[in-house]
Amino acid sequence: MDPKWSGGRPKTITDEVREHICLIARTSPADWKITAFSTWSLSKLADRLVRQKVTAAISRETLRRILRAGNVSWKTTTTWKASTDPEFIAKMHRILALYDTPPADGRVIRVDEFGPLNLMPRKGKAWGPVRRPRRLRATYNRYGGVRHMIAALDLATGKLYYRIRPRKRWREFLGLLKALRARWPGQKLYVVLDNFSPHKHAEVRAWAAGHEVELVFLPTYGSWLNWIEAEFAALRYFALNGTDHRSHDEQNAAVAAYVRWRNTHAEPKTNFAPTHRSASGPNTRPRLRDEPLGNPDHRKWEAPSCCRGASSTS
Repeated sequence: MDPKWSGGRPKTITDEVREHICLIARTSPADWKITAFSTWSLSKLADRLVRQKVTAAISRETLRRILRAGNVSWKTTTTWKASTDPEFIAKMHRILALYDTPPADGRVIRVDEFGPLNLMPRKGKAWGPVRRPRRLRATYNRYGGVRHMIAALDLATGKLYYRIRPRKRWREFLGLLKALRARWPGQKLYVVLDNFSPHKHAEVRAWAAGHEVELVFLPTYGSWLNWIEAEFAALRYFALNGTDHRSHDEQNAAVAAYVRWRNTHAEPKTNFAPTHRSASGPNTRPRLRDEPLGNPDHRKWEAPSCCRGASSTS
């Protein structure tokens, strides 16, 4: 007996054919001038392989195993909104520089609004018996109105500070800034925030200028540069998804409990974009996805991994 033989039926599909199958699976039906459908199913892909004489016959289970062994998996399509800000690169560098090397004379704070916080059943995921999904009511009324969370993330400690209010006007935003100012007296605050109109209100700008608070605005459609977006995604997933709160007090208590737990496990925020270099370094910006060297187009820049999946709009 051949010592290299490990038992079982020998392969009927060679490694070269398996690689070719994975290559075809990564294409779109449109690449083959197929207009009847826009994506492959296992049966449609198997039929295509036979028609193209890639293999004489193949079952769906064999095809599934070949794709899995070739690291080809079923993916969800996501969208990306490119920034139209003509000063995108300069603004991005300013923010990444604050993340990479926080100024010695102050603290870098990220601020944003989260919500609206409705009273409604929220779908989520949880462990449970097989084939016995947890059910939430599908009919409900929104008599309780909405609330808005205005939050700040401190880069030096990684802690989250917030307040929940019925509205999110410039007055509520200025109230948060004043609370942050009182928390860290004697330090300049560098507040990274988006272009929401209350953030740019004249009263807010005037107060900030007189109280050692610098407002650092994100580029248009660049909210993924705000590190707090990743924290909001975690808050939604762990504190709100899968819940059905009947009052704002109940929902606010759940949010408060999560934030307390999170802050006890907080660590300083570093390595937002490890490939970034300051403007004075050898690389003046992150390399763009699929970008040849020397291409000034910034619209293909790939978001740091911590913020992929967060909102892409300001």
